[in-house]
Amino acid sequence: MRVLVTGPSGFVGSRLLQVLASDNSLEVIAAARRESFDRPVAVRLQTGCELSSSMDWAPHLVGVGVVVHTAARVHVMNDTAADPLDAFRAVNVDGTLRLAEQAASAGVHRFVFISSVKVNGEGTTKNSAYSPDLAPAPLDPYGVSKMEAEAGLKEIAQRTGMEVVIIRPVLVYGPGVKANFLKMMQWLDKGVPLPFGSIQNSRSLVALENLVDLIVLCTKHPNAANQTFMVSDGEDLSTSALLRKMATALNKPARLIPLPAWFLHVGARVVGKTDLSQRLCGSLRVDISKTRSLLGWNPPVSLETALKETAVHFQESRKR
Repeated sequence: MRVLVTGPSGFVGSRLLQVLASDNSLEVIAAARRESFDRPVAVRLQTGCELSSSMDWAPHLVGVGVVVHTAARVHVMNDTAADPLDAFRAVNVDGTLRLAEQAASAGVHRFVFISSVKVNGEGTTKNSAYSPDLAPAPLDPYGVSKMEAEAGLKEIAQRTGMEVVIIRPVLVYGPGVKANFLKMMQWLDKGVPLPFGSIQNSRSLVALENLVDLIVLCTKHPNAANQTFMVSDGEDLSTSALLRKMATALNKPARLIPLPAWFLHVGARVVGKTDLSQRLCGSLRVDISKTRSLLGWNPPVSLETALKETAVHFQESRKR
Protein backbone atom coordinates (compact mmCIF):
# COMPACT_ATOMS: atom_id res chain seq x y z
CA MET A 1 0.00 0.00 0.00
CA ARG A 2 1.17 3.50 -0.80
CA VAL A 3 0.96 6.00 2.10
CA LEU A 4 1.49 9.75 1.76
CA VAL A 5 2.52 11.71 4.88
CA THR A 6 2.30 15.50 5.12
CA GLY A 7 4.42 17.41 7.61
CA PRO A 8 7.25 14.85 7.37
CA SER A 9 9.85 17.14 8.95
CA GLY A 10 7.73 17.88 12.02
CA PHE A 11 7.95 16.37 15.49
CA VAL A 12 5.20 13.83 14.83
CA GLY A 13 5.65 13.42 11.08
CA SER A 14 9.36 12.62 11.20
CA ARG A 15 8.90 9.81 13.73
CA LEU A 16 5.86 8.51 11.84
CA LEU A 17 7.98 8.25 8.67
CA GLN A 18 10.53 6.10 10.49
CA VAL A 19 7.89 3.70 11.79
CA LEU A 20 6.04 3.42 8.47
CA ALA A 21 9.30 2.95 6.55
CA SER A 22 10.13 -0.09 8.71
CA ASP A 23 7.09 -1.90 7.25
CA ASN A 24 8.21 -3.54 4.00
CA SER A 25 4.60 -3.88 2.84
CA LEU A 26 4.27 -0.10 2.56
CA GLU A 27 5.53 2.42 0.03
CA VAL A 28 5.92 5.68 1.95
CA ILE A 29 5.87 9.14 0.37
CA ALA A 30 6.91 12.27 2.26
CA ALA A 31 5.06 15.35 0.96
CA ALA A 32 7.22 18.33 1.94
CA ARG A 33 7.80 21.93 0.93
CA ARG A 34 11.54 21.38 0.47
CA GLU A 35 14.27 18.77 0.79
CA SER A 36 16.12 20.02 3.86
CA PHE A 37 15.30 17.34 6.44
CA ASP A 38 16.48 13.84 7.31
CA ARG A 39 14.33 10.89 6.32
CA PRO A 40 14.68 7.11 5.97
CA VAL A 41 16.31 5.99 2.73
CA ALA A 42 13.25 3.96 1.78
CA VAL A 43 10.97 7.01 1.88
CA ARG A 44 10.22 8.72 -1.44
CA LEU A 45 10.25 12.52 -1.27
CA GLN A 46 7.82 14.81 -3.07
CA THR A 47 8.73 18.50 -2.74
CA GLY A 48 6.82 21.70 -3.46
CA CYS A 49 3.85 20.58 -1.37
CA GLU A 50 2.13 23.60 0.18
CA LEU A 51 -1.02 23.65 2.27
CA SER A 52 -3.01 26.21 0.32
CA SER A 53 -6.30 26.52 -1.51
CA SER A 54 -4.51 26.47 -4.88
CA MET A 55 -2.11 23.55 -4.46
CA ASP A 56 -2.30 20.86 -7.15
CA TRP A 57 -1.94 17.59 -5.26
CA ALA A 58 -2.91 15.32 -8.16
CA PRO A 59 0.67 14.38 -9.22
CA HIS A 60 1.52 13.42 -5.64
CA LEU A 61 -1.58 11.28 -5.05
CA VAL A 62 -1.24 8.80 -7.90
CA GLY A 63 -1.70 5.31 -6.50
CA VAL A 64 -1.93 6.51 -2.89
CA GLY A 65 -4.23 4.46 -0.66
CA VAL A 66 -3.88 6.38 2.62
CA VAL A 67 -3.04 10.00 3.43
CA VAL A 68 -1.82 10.84 6.94
CA HIS A 69 -2.12 14.59 7.37
CA THR A 70 0.12 15.86 10.18
CA ALA A 71 1.04 19.22 8.62
CA ALA A 72 -0.57 22.37 10.02
CA ARG A 73 -0.06 25.95 11.01
CA VAL A 74 0.59 25.21 14.65
CA HIS A 75 -0.55 26.99 17.78
CA VAL A 76 2.01 29.53 19.00
CA MET A 77 2.08 31.84 21.98
CA ASN A 78 1.82 35.56 21.15
CA ASP A 79 0.81 35.10 17.51
CA THR A 80 1.88 38.14 15.47
CA ALA A 81 -0.43 37.60 12.46
CA ALA A 82 -2.67 40.59 11.72
CA ASP A 83 -5.69 38.26 11.77
CA PRO A 84 -4.69 34.97 13.43
CA LEU A 85 -7.96 33.21 12.58
CA ASP A 86 -7.61 34.01 8.87
CA ALA A 87 -3.99 32.82 8.96
CA PHE A 88 -4.95 29.54 10.62
CA ARG A 89 -7.91 29.02 8.28
CA ALA A 90 -5.79 29.54 5.16
CA VAL A 91 -3.59 26.57 6.08
CA ASN A 92 -5.52 24.36 8.49
CA VAL A 93 -8.92 24.62 6.81
CA ASP A 94 -8.48 25.68 3.17
CA GLY A 95 -5.22 23.78 2.68
CA THR A 96 -6.48 20.66 4.42
CA LEU A 97 -9.77 20.52 2.54
CA ARG A 98 -8.02 21.14 -0.79
CA LEU A 99 -5.81 18.10 -0.10
CA ALA A 100 -8.78 15.99 1.02
CA GLU A 101 -10.93 16.88 -2.01
CA GLN A 102 -8.13 15.93 -4.39
CA ALA A 103 -7.34 12.81 -2.38
CA ALA A 104 -10.95 11.67 -2.74
CA SER A 105 -10.86 12.41 -6.49
CA ALA A 106 -7.63 10.38 -6.80
CA GLY A 107 -9.26 7.35 -5.20
CA VAL A 108 -7.54 7.57 -1.80
CA HIS A 109 -9.24 5.07 0.50
CA ARG A 110 -8.58 6.69 3.88
CA PHE A 111 -7.57 10.14 5.17
CA VAL A 112 -6.12 10.26 8.70
CA PHE A 113 -6.24 13.78 10.14
CA ILE A 114 -4.18 14.84 13.16
CA SER A 115 -6.38 17.40 14.85
CA SER A 116 -6.08 18.73 18.43
CA VAL A 117 -7.70 18.52 21.85
CA LYS A 118 -8.18 22.27 21.45
CA VAL A 119 -11.25 21.44 19.37
CA ASN A 120 -12.82 20.39 22.67
CA GLY A 121 -11.61 23.41 24.62
CA GLU A 122 -8.84 24.65 26.88
CA GLY A 123 -9.45 22.77 30.10
CA THR A 124 -11.58 20.44 32.19
CA THR A 125 -12.19 20.08 35.89
CA LYS A 126 -9.98 17.71 37.82
CA ASN A 127 -12.70 15.05 37.77
CA SER A 128 -14.09 15.46 34.24
CA ALA A 129 -12.61 14.61 30.85
CA TYR A 130 -13.06 15.49 27.19
CA SER A 131 -14.43 12.77 24.96
CA PRO A 132 -14.74 12.77 21.15
CA ASP A 133 -18.53 12.87 21.36
CA LEU A 134 -18.77 16.12 23.34
CA ALA A 135 -19.80 19.26 21.44
CA PRO A 136 -16.72 21.20 20.25
CA ALA A 137 -15.91 24.35 22.21
CA PRO A 138 -12.63 25.79 20.89
CA LEU A 139 -11.51 29.05 22.47
CA ASP A 140 -8.65 30.18 20.24
CA PRO A 141 -8.10 30.59 16.48
CA TYR A 142 -6.03 27.42 16.22
CA GLY A 143 -8.74 25.33 17.87
CA VAL A 144 -11.42 26.95 15.71
CA SER A 145 -9.46 26.16 12.54
CA LYS A 146 -9.06 22.51 13.54
CA MET A 147 -12.77 22.25 14.33
CA GLU A 148 -13.69 23.72 10.93
CA ALA A 149 -11.27 21.35 9.19
CA GLU A 150 -12.87 18.38 10.97
CA ALA A 151 -16.34 19.50 9.88
CA GLY A 152 -15.20 19.92 6.27
CA LEU A 153 -13.54 16.50 6.24
CA LYS A 154 -16.69 14.82 7.53
CA GLU A 155 -18.69 16.46 4.74
CA ILE A 156 -16.18 15.26 2.14
CA ALA A 157 -16.31 11.74 3.58
CA GLN A 158 -20.09 11.68 3.43
CA ARG A 159 -20.17 13.04 -0.12
CA THR A 160 -17.35 11.01 -1.67
CA GLY A 161 -17.11 7.81 0.35
CA MET A 162 -13.46 8.40 1.31
CA GLU A 163 -12.96 7.25 4.89
CA VAL A 164 -11.83 9.93 7.34
CA VAL A 165 -10.22 9.26 10.73
CA ILE A 166 -9.71 12.13 13.17
CA ILE A 167 -7.23 11.95 16.07
CA ARG A 168 -7.16 14.67 18.76
CA PRO A 169 -3.87 14.53 20.70
CA VAL A 170 -3.16 16.27 23.97
CA LEU A 171 0.33 17.67 24.67
CA VAL A 172 2.84 15.45 22.83
CA TYR A 173 6.27 14.86 24.37
CA GLY A 174 9.21 12.65 23.55
CA PRO A 175 12.83 12.78 22.35
CA GLY A 176 13.41 16.14 20.67
CA VAL A 177 10.38 17.86 22.22
CA LYS A 178 10.47 21.67 22.15
CA ALA A 179 8.55 24.59 23.68
CA ASN A 180 7.37 24.51 27.31
CA PHE A 181 8.24 20.85 27.89
CA LEU A 182 11.85 21.53 26.89
CA LYS A 183 11.96 24.59 29.16
CA MET A 184 10.71 22.43 32.02
CA MET A 185 13.58 19.97 31.49
CA GLN A 186 16.08 22.82 31.27
CA TRP A 187 14.84 24.26 34.58
CA LEU A 188 15.07 20.89 36.30
CA ASP A 189 18.49 20.14 34.82
CA LYS A 190 19.85 23.45 36.15
CA GLY A 191 18.33 22.90 39.57
CA VAL A 192 16.15 26.00 39.36
CA PRO A 193 13.62 26.19 42.23
CA LEU A 194 10.11 26.02 40.75
CA PRO A 195 6.93 27.31 42.45
CA PHE A 196 4.77 24.29 41.60
CA GLY A 197 5.03 22.11 44.68
CA SER A 198 1.36 22.48 45.62
CA ILE A 199 -0.29 22.17 42.21
CA GLN A 200 -2.89 19.40 42.42
CA ASN A 201 -4.36 19.61 38.92
CA SER A 202 -4.79 16.66 36.55
CA ARG A 203 -3.54 16.65 32.97
CA SER A 204 -3.34 14.10 30.17
CA LEU A 205 -0.18 13.80 28.07
CA VAL A 206 0.76 11.55 25.19
CA ALA A 207 4.20 10.18 24.39
CA LEU A 208 5.29 10.53 20.78
CA GLU A 209 5.66 6.74 20.48
CA ASN A 210 2.11 6.20 21.70
CA LEU A 211 0.64 8.77 19.32
CA VAL A 212 2.53 7.33 16.34
CA ASP A 213 1.44 3.82 17.29
CA LEU A 214 -2.21 4.92 17.22
CA ILE A 215 -1.78 6.77 13.92
CA VAL A 216 -0.34 3.65 12.28
CA LEU A 217 -3.22 1.58 13.64
CA CYS A 218 -5.72 4.11 12.28
CA THR A 219 -4.30 3.76 8.76
CA LYS A 220 -5.59 0.19 8.59
CA HIS A 221 -8.06 -0.77 11.35
CA PRO A 222 -11.54 -1.25 9.85
CA ASN A 223 -13.25 0.13 12.96
CA ALA A 224 -11.39 3.44 12.65
CA ALA A 225 -13.30 4.50 9.54
CA ASN A 226 -15.16 7.80 9.99
CA GLN A 227 -14.43 7.97 13.71
CA THR A 228 -12.89 10.56 16.03
CA PHE A 229 -10.47 9.46 18.75
CA MET A 230 -8.85 11.02 21.79
CA VAL A 231 -5.33 9.84 22.61
CA SER A 232 -3.19 9.96 25.74
CA ASP A 233 -0.82 7.81 27.79
CA GLY A 234 -3.80 6.66 29.85
CA GLU A 235 -2.27 8.10 33.02
CA ASP A 236 -3.17 11.62 34.17
CA LEU A 237 -1.00 13.49 36.63
CA SER A 238 -0.50 16.87 38.25
CA THR A 239 2.15 19.38 37.24
CA SER A 240 3.89 18.69 40.56
CA ALA A 241 3.93 14.95 39.89
CA LEU A 242 5.13 15.44 36.31
CA LEU A 243 8.03 17.61 37.47
CA ARG A 244 9.03 15.05 40.07
CA LYS A 245 8.88 12.19 37.57
CA MET A 246 10.90 14.15 35.02
CA ALA A 247 13.48 15.09 37.65
CA THR A 248 13.84 11.39 38.47
CA ALA A 249 14.30 10.63 34.76
CA LEU A 250 17.02 13.29 34.60
CA ASN A 251 18.64 12.04 37.83
CA LYS A 252 18.19 15.51 39.29
CA PRO A 253 16.46 16.75 42.45
CA ALA A 254 13.07 18.40 42.01
CA ARG A 255 13.31 21.72 43.86
CA LEU A 256 9.60 22.50 44.11
CA ILE A 257 8.35 25.37 46.26
CA PRO A 258 4.78 24.85 47.55
CA LEU A 259 3.06 28.07 46.47
CA PRO A 260 -0.76 28.01 46.13
CA ALA A 261 -2.26 27.92 42.65
CA TRP A 262 -4.20 31.18 43.17
CA PHE A 263 -0.92 33.00 43.86
CA LEU A 264 0.57 31.71 40.60
CA HIS A 265 -2.55 32.69 38.64
CA VAL A 266 -2.39 36.25 40.01
CA GLY A 267 1.31 36.54 39.27
CA ALA A 268 0.83 35.20 35.73
CA ARG A 269 -1.94 37.70 35.08
CA VAL A 270 0.30 40.57 36.21
CA VAL A 271 3.05 39.63 33.74
CA GLY A 272 0.67 38.72 30.89
CA LYS A 273 1.23 34.95 31.04
CA THR A 274 -2.32 33.79 31.77
CA ASP A 275 -2.18 31.07 29.08
CA LEU A 276 0.98 29.59 30.57
CA SER A 277 -0.56 29.67 34.03
CA GLN A 278 -3.56 27.71 32.76
CA ARG A 279 -1.31 25.06 31.23
CA LEU A 280 0.73 24.66 34.40
CA CYS A 281 -2.02 24.96 37.02
CA GLY A 282 -5.27 24.02 35.26
CA SER A 283 -6.61 20.56 34.49
CA LEU A 284 -7.11 19.04 31.04
CA ARG A 285 -8.04 15.38 30.87
CA VAL A 286 -9.21 13.21 27.98
CA ASP A 287 -11.18 9.98 27.99
CA ILE A 288 -9.60 7.34 25.73
CA SER A 289 -12.13 4.59 26.48
CA LYS A 290 -13.54 4.76 22.93
CA THR A 291 -10.03 4.43 21.49
CA ARG A 292 -9.39 1.41 23.68
CA SER A 293 -12.71 -0.35 23.07
CA LEU A 294 -13.28 0.32 19.37
CA LEU A 295 -9.69 -0.29 18.25
CA GLY A 296 -8.45 -2.59 21.00
CA TRP A 297 -5.63 -0.07 21.49
CA ASN A 298 -3.61 0.48 24.63
CA PRO A 299 -0.60 2.80 24.94
CA PRO A 300 2.40 0.54 24.28
CA VAL A 301 4.88 2.77 26.15
CA SER A 302 4.51 3.67 29.82
CA LEU A 303 4.76 7.27 30.96
CA GLU A 304 7.90 6.52 33.00
CA THR A 305 9.63 4.86 30.04
CA ALA A 306 8.69 7.70 27.70
CA LEU A 307 9.94 10.33 30.18
CA LYS A 308 13.23 8.46 30.55
CA GLU A 309 13.70 8.29 26.77
CA THR A 310 12.93 12.01 26.54
CA ALA A 311 15.40 12.82 29.32
CA VAL A 312 18.18 10.68 27.82
CA HIS A 313 17.79 12.39 24.43
CA PHE A 314 17.84 15.81 26.10
CA GLN A 315 21.03 15.04 28.02
CA GLU A 316 22.78 13.47 25.02
CA SER A 317 21.88 16.42 22.77
CA ARG A 318 23.50 18.80 25.27
CA LYS A 319 26.81 16.95 24.90
CA ARG A 320 27.01 17.45 21.14
